[in-house]
Amino acid sequence: MNETIRELLGRVGGLPVPVTEIADDADLYAAGLSSFASVQVMLAIEESFDIEFPDSLLNRKSFASIKAIEETVAQIIKSREAA
Repeated sequence: MNETIRELLGRVGGLPVPVTEIADDADLYAAGLSSFASVQVMLAIEESFDIEFPDSLLNRKSFASIKAIEETVAQIIKSREAA
């Protein structure tokens, strides 16, 4: 999952630094992720993982770091499987 998220960030995140240089817990907004780019990342993640972000998770915290994105995606997948 981490590798896929990194690939998507590199492709649509518009970050000024290579994704390979960003730690899993580094602040993506401090690294240059814009609000517009975070929406593009969200859409790419939804398509790649075949999920939909619920309104409750559409916030800056969910996309603050690669680790936060991973945890959010895992939470969505887990809640979908439990349903």
